[in-house]
Amino acid sequence: MRLLSVAVIASLVPGLPLPALARAGTTYYVDSRAGDDDAAGTSATKPWKSLDKIGAADLKPGDAVSVKRGSKWTGSLSLTAKGTAAKPIVIQPYGTGPMAKISGMDGNCVVVSGDHWRISGLRASGCQWAGFELSGDGNELVGVGADHNIAGVLVTPSGSRNVIRDSRLTANARMSVNDSEPDNDSGAFGVLLNGDDNTVTGNTITGSYAPSVDYGFDGAAVEIFNGDRNLITHNTARDNEAFTELGARKGSTATGNVFAFNVVTSSHKNGSFLVTRGPEHVVGPVTGTIAVHNSVYLPGRVTIGWSCHGGCSPSILKLRNNAISVGGQAGYEDGKGADDAGGVYKGRTYGFKLGPKSVKADPRFVSRTDLHLRPGSPALGHGVRLGPAWFGRRSSGVGIAGPPAAPNAGAYQR
Repeated sequence: MRLLSVAVIASLVPGLPLPALARAGTTYYVDSRAGDDDAAGTSATKPWKSLDKIGAADLKPGDAVSVKRGSKWTGSLSLTAKGTAAKPIVIQPYGTGPMAKISGMDGNCVVVSGDHWRISGLRASGCQWAGFELSGDGNELVGVGADHNIAGVLVTPSGSRNVIRDSRLTANARMSVNDSEPDNDSGAFGVLLNGDDNTVTGNTITGSYAPSVDYGFDGAAVEIFNGDRNLITHNTARDNEAFTELGARKGSTATGNVFAFNVVTSSHKNGSFLVTRGPEHVVGPVTGTIAVHNSVYLPGRVTIGWSCHGGCSPSILKLRNNAISVGGQAGYEDGKGADDAGGVYKGRTYGFKLGPKSVKADPRFVSRTDLHLRPGSPALGHGVRLGPAWFGRRSSGVGIAGPPAAPNAGAYQR
């Protein structure tokens, strides 16, 4: 049987674009030490040299840029091309050695305004504001590093359906505002989400903790401001000032954000797991926040498990099956209070009313840093059963699986 060529097939199918059938993706190579911008760039033996060469390349869906490990650049990498969901544009490492590093205070180090990029193997360090800035749609950061920035990763208001996963965001401990004007300090973010429908999962986020004129210390592993329906799940957070703080500008929203199966520890004397606000607060109301199956150990004296203030109500915050042990206040609510159930709480003080099946008891974590449950823990089998809507199911049907019918309180279900 005679095989038809791609061109013949395209001629027989009206409206079928030839490039989509005929074109395979091209891989380009970049090496800051041995590269040459006058080279072809299409092999590891003839790589390009500069970030500008990547930004100026006419990249198409399915193309890839392989970045030599150990490379170092000062400047900004701007990624404006558009891939597709089926054929993202890929940045990936090759060779041996440490991750390629981009730094420099003249701009954000990696700026992704295009759509459907999949970026791995890059480290953004000591950048002007953010290590990675995502303002496009459907982009993925996987296995990247960001350190010594104001924000390790910034998702702008236009950034949606992006994924930040399996990455290390470390010591992003610089402030953007830190002055004598009261109650306006801001900075030290592992991830700052200003956009909607993004996912932050499987990351290790440490050291988002900086001195603040207003608050003594400030910072958050994952901060949400004006972002809706974001899913923050299965992250490990250590030594941050807060795990999360939520707010919204008046007239904007920060609705329906979900925090599930996160493990939060700190050796600092102060800190918190979750801080959110009602309508009486200047950056409230933040509505529909859900926190389920998180494990938290903050032994410092000036710590709080969760705070829902400025007119708290069940429409502001719902908590289920969390295991929280702190040296300060286990939780705080005002107004009508949060909607709580199935939690195991230990603290010096309690500023909230326990919900159904919630108890005051030591969750009995294995250690300060290992929040698995010891045999005999009161959190074992203690949780209430939850349906899929509690775990961030999107309108598209994408979500995460919940625990079994008799769940533990906390993040660990075995």
